[in-house]
Amino acid sequence: MDRTVGTPSNITSTSSTSSTSRRTFVAGAAALGGAAALGTLPAGSARAAAAAADGRSVAVLGGGVAGLTAAHELAERGFRVTVYERRALGGKARSMDVPDSAKGGRRPLPAEHGFRFIPGIYHNLPDTMRRIPFPGNANGVWDNLVAPPEMMFARTGREDIRMPIPWPGHKPANLDLDDLRRALTGLIDTAFNLPLHEVAYFVNRALVFLTSCDERRNSTWEKTPWWEFVRAAKMSKDYQRILAIGVTRNIVATKAEEASTRTVGTLGEAFVFNLLGQGADGPPDRILNAPTNEAWIDPWVTHLKFLGVDFQIGWTVRELRTAAGRISAAVIEDPAGVRQSVVADHYVSAMPVEHARRTWNAEMRSLEPQLVRADKLETDWMTGIQFYLTERPKMVDGHVNLIDSPWSLTGIAQAGHWPKRDFPAVYGDGVAVECLSVDISEWDKPGILYGRTAKQCTREEVAKEVWAQLKAALNDTGKTVLRDSALHSWFLDPGVDGLGTPNPTNEDELLIHPVGTLHNRPTAGTAIPNFYLAGDYVAVDIDLATMEGANASARAAVNALLERAGSEAPRVKVQGMHKIPAVETLKRHDRTRWRLGLRNALDLG
Repeated sequence: MDRTVGTPSNITSTSSTSSTSRRTFVAGAAALGGAAALGTLPAGSARAAAAAADGRSVAVLGGGVAGLTAAHELAERGFRVTVYERRALGGKARSMDVPDSAKGGRRPLPAEHGFRFIPGIYHNLPDTMRRIPFPGNANGVWDNLVAPPEMMFARTGREDIRMPIPWPGHKPANLDLDDLRRALTGLIDTAFNLPLHEVAYFVNRALVFLTSCDERRNSTWEKTPWWEFVRAAKMSKDYQRILAIGVTRNIVATKAEEASTRTVGTLGEAFVFNLLGQGADGPPDRILNAPTNEAWIDPWVTHLKFLGVDFQIGWTVRELRTAAGRISAAVIEDPAGVRQSVVADHYVSAMPVEHARRTWNAEMRSLEPQLVRADKLETDWMTGIQFYLTERPKMVDGHVNLIDSPWSLTGIAQAGHWPKRDFPAVYGDGVAVECLSVDISEWDKPGILYGRTAKQCTREEVAKEVWAQLKAALNDTGKTVLRDSALHSWFLDPGVDGLGTPNPTNEDELLIHPVGTLHNRPTAGTAIPNFYLAGDYVAVDIDLATMEGANASARAAVNALLERAGSEAPRVKVQGMHKIPAVETLKRHDRTRWRLGLRNALDLG
């Protein structure tokens, strides 16, 4: 039997007219006033306490980046917020401990779903990060971002392409003569193997997209796979691997063969602007200077608790109930397995789409057709594995894309980017000195060791196969980067289960962007008056499943909630993708051509 409870307390109801509300307001305002006098509260907290007394309670369903962002913005505006999270705060962005790996008073080895990447094209997420206090940082956890100085395309059987990432304050890697020889060999080899007409054609296609109006992007290019747009099938293998596949995997972590040209082109355009210093929050490539929870998630949760947010961890949302065209309750299973009906004034669904839509009933879908379209959104596997090494491999000082690897691997050796962490002194048993974090993007193609897909392999076989593919790409031209003797241990995301069986599962799938996806993405505000959507599948300016998209969608959800609640609190700024006036002029010209049924003026076909 269900128990009915209110938020944020599991004891009291959420009635805004009871005498309890007035007593709560008076006591809360007094406590907050005293704290403000001591200088321990951010500006506006006393006003927030007064607003909270109106009984405006919000149940945020999901504690990933979207849920934490929604809670952050709502708490600052005086709403009483309870976040319900089934597993761990931070969602796919969190880091986690490797079980039984700590010895001698050290912390457990740090692991993660996949390495974090926060490029300069992000604006909304960095704004949130600047507002999360961190000891010694003037700009909060944003100051924990560092910029790798280079990246690399690793090619099996050929010299790799190692590229610097210049930026103000950029510190080039210290390269010896052999490093320089290899870099030049890789660049020259690529230049001679990419025919000039292919390079010219790719540049033309990029300019076609750049000057295409939004209408053309949202219709024609949304229906066109990137692979087809750049005519990859007719080009050389180097063109396919570097310009069609490699670029898309590095920039948008998606598959060129099926991804919408609108998605790939929009993000590619933003990265080009970023490299040119246009509309950038910072360097094109940024990572955190410590494990994610230490550098970001844990300080965020601490700050939200300070703002009054309540967290219920281990609570799983099972269904949403409706009455009179509104959400009447969320049925949530507590850690003991007891189902409770949680009642709030507003509900923000901040779960990944594959989990969220399980909670939408038939009446909700009839009230909001966007939910029906969201049922068509697709997800796929993209999961990380970490290798702990007893020596620092001499590899690129940044991300590496193994463009010839069957399982589409990308990775980064992280410990060198954590200058304030003496890895062996702080983590594990004191023997491991490096964490090589690798993302597996392709789970349905055969590998080189067993000839089976990643899903068909056991966990141990996945680790051995990934290690073999890493060595094949990095140890292939006479330079030994990875040694078997240096492999200390490995850790594969526990969200993946049943590998090697007929029915493997993954709790943390990634939204993918095949053609037509844009038109199935719902908006943050729904036709259900007290129900809002936040997550990387929600339609926002950055058309990609990213932490930036999750953050921006949560901001949009909060603004919709403020409007529905009649709140006078300031609206949350949602910053769109950067636009360059000269390019916008060309896009206006293309809009005229599009309306006349003509192709883009630069489009040679």
